[in-house]
Amino acid sequence: MKPGKELLFLALGGSGEIGMNVNLYGCNGKWLMVDLGMTFADPYYPGVDLVFADLSFIEERLDDLVGVVLTHAHEDHIGAVPYFALDLGVPLYATPFTARLVAEKLAEAGISKQVTLNTIPNDSSLSLGPFDVRYVPLAHSIAEGNALVIETPYGRVFHTGDWKLDDEPLIGVPATEGELTALGDQGVLALVCDSTNVFNPKPSGSEGAVRSGLMDMVAGLKGKRVVVTTFASNVARLQTLGEVAEATGRKLCVAGRSLDRIIGVAQASGYLEHFPETVSMDEAMDLPRGQVLVLATGGQGEARAALARIASDSHPVKLEKGDAVIFSSRQIPGNELAIGRVQNQLAAKGVEILTDRQGMIHVSGHPGRPELEALYSWIRPEMLVPVHGEMRHMAEQARLGKACGIPRTIVQKNGDVVRLAPDGPVKLSEVRNGRLVLDGDIIAPADGSAMSQRRKLAESGLVVAALAVSAVGRLTSEVEIAAVGLPLEEDMDAFIAEAQGDVEKAVTAIKGDKKRDRAAIAETVRLTVRRAAQRWSGKKPVVQVMLREG
Repeated sequence: MKPGKELLFLALGGSGEIGMNVNLYGCNGKWLMVDLGMTFADPYYPGVDLVFADLSFIEERLDDLVGVVLTHAHEDHIGAVPYFALDLGVPLYATPFTARLVAEKLAEAGISKQVTLNTIPNDSSLSLGPFDVRYVPLAHSIAEGNALVIETPYGRVFHTGDWKLDDEPLIGVPATEGELTALGDQGVLALVCDSTNVFNPKPSGSEGAVRSGLMDMVAGLKGKRVVVTTFASNVARLQTLGEVAEATGRKLCVAGRSLDRIIGVAQASGYLEHFPETVSMDEAMDLPRGQVLVLATGGQGEARAALARIASDSHPVKLEKGDAVIFSSRQIPGNELAIGRVQNQLAAKGVEILTDRQGMIHVSGHPGRPELEALYSWIRPEMLVPVHGEMRHMAEQARLGKACGIPRTIVQKNGDVVRLAPDGPVKLSEVRNGRLVLDGDIIAPADGSAMSQRRKLAESGLVVAALAVSAVGRLTSEVEIAAVGLPLEEDMDAFIAEAQGDVEKAVTAIKGDKKRDRAAIAETVRLTVRRAAQRWSGKKPVVQVMLREG
């Protein structure tokens, strides 16, 4: 598919899900990519950490791809860059803070010299083929969150990226109501908008209010060693915690490599200029308990992060009964069990756990309904294209937009080719889309046989049967059976003995030409072993047969 004299929109990731944002705009034969994100794996993908969008569609059209424009530095918008930038072979564009983080990723991947990364000053513009793109700063839970104004011969798009409204953002200067209204006055064909928080009936809240809440909470914990965990990328929150430490007479200790990296990049980008000098973890442990504030990674329950190791006493930072841990973050859906495990470990030690239920210590980075309604009234688009949400989020935003007077809306999903102009929005077709997983060092299809087999192994276990048969199908060895993951324990020996006997009988009973058909013999053994396992355990394990001639 080659775009004609039209403006197309195609999401390869992030529509119908939260995370993994990859969006394409097509115009006059060319494609522009906005963001190249990933998501973290869930238990559905055993042994996998990262999940990517399948980029096959655009990889087959690389001659038509003019560049990748990145809105901000969250992993669900830039996390796939080091894995795909080299294959895409086109320049990357980002504002300074985002560009520095991307540069570190490229360096870690060893491809810095092979990928062109262009740093675009804040509030600046660039031209890529038929697309003129301007960065428009919006508040978010990271430095330099940006919307994009995408000018084309067929109309203007306002692509929000991730955003919120914040009267006191602490970091950065987001576009004002007047500036956004002026943009609306110029005419906006399509608003492509973040849907994540559409069910929230209230505004998301201000970072300034979080500063007051954290100041009050930490001030009330006199004499206690305090650990605060938050999203490492939230530079405004890091600045707040630096101010809280100074105001409450505490030294600040940073525990976590991602925090160190973000602080370094933020300071190199002109942020956190007055961030206090930090002390080492050893120095922090030598201070009186009420004179240290530890900033730690791991608020989502990550097993290898600092907080989980603190909770399990396998970290230099130690907590005792009466100390406190503040969760200045929200629970990402899917992480509840992991967070609960860490919190239970802390509770068992007598550590006080404080969350946003006890105080104003976290706000979302995504717009609630009042913020969406305000943006609609300023931008006044001809059409609304909800993105960045599960289907229920996007469908609800379409209803909200229509109720607020936006003339046209469309609820699309990954793989839907939508024509925005002329005569849009209308779905034209569906193209290949899906998920890829990073499995060790290999990027593989998420729906491939390897993942299916691994899920089966995790659910039902594995039994291996090894035996030798002659060229005429006569059993010439003992049947060896080993089982992994079957819940038999004391019954394992009895199960194996019975299964061995069953296999011997089944092989002996094979008649005719099948006695010389090794595939038929192996299948007979597989089914026989699986039936035995089901009788003993109620499970249907994966059965592997090792058949040799002897």
